[in-house]
Amino acid sequence: MKKRAILFVAIILLPFLGFSQTIEDIDYISPFNEGLAAIKKGKQWAFIDNQGTIVIDFRDNVKTSKVDNENYPIFKNNRCLITQKKDGISYFGFMDKTGNTVIKPQFLNATNFNNNVAITLKLVKDTIGYNNILKKPIVDYKYFVVVINTKGMVTHYLSGPLHIEFSKDYIKQPPKITSKLISDNAFATWTKDKKWVIKKFEE
Repeated sequence: MKKRAILFVAIILLPFLGFSQTIEDIDYISPFNEGLAAIKKGKQWAFIDNQGTIVIDFRDNVKTSKVDNENYPIFKNNRCLITQKKDGISYFGFMDKTGNTVIKPQFLNATNFNNNVAITLKLVKDTIGYNNILKKPIVDYKYFVVVINTKGMVTHYLSGPLHIEFSKDYIKQPPKITSKLISDNAFATWTKDKKWVIKKFEE
């Protein structure tokens, strides 16, 4: 009788042995990249490791990237793009593989990291005067196309300044990035004259 009880308990528990976590109702699973895969549920994304364990919980502030004709968030150089809206305008930054923000959302647009650098649009606000009638400062907004390292520090300026009408009605979509990395220390920028300019920087 004792043997039967042990056998019965084993049969009941067997389907649950070896499963420490079950993730259900997943809409999409991306390929693994840098040891993590993105999974989607509704409008939120999370990341799992190669054991199927969630290491970054579901959140709605990650930015997807187009990879092989599919769109999903991706880690490059231990960094993943995140977004934050302020006054109707999207800003871009980066998180690490623990889900912590390591570069706060501050750029009008940003690429994924590649070779430990990313191309971003750095916003600059200048006060150029004061309106005595409206009793408020007169400001000018512009942005530069810059290169940053994995700590968020600007290492190179590629182009700019480019003046911008800074309002949510004007910036309905992030301004396009027209520069790209073409080698370890060379970048190409598409100009308004529809020509490429190549800039090479010393390492």
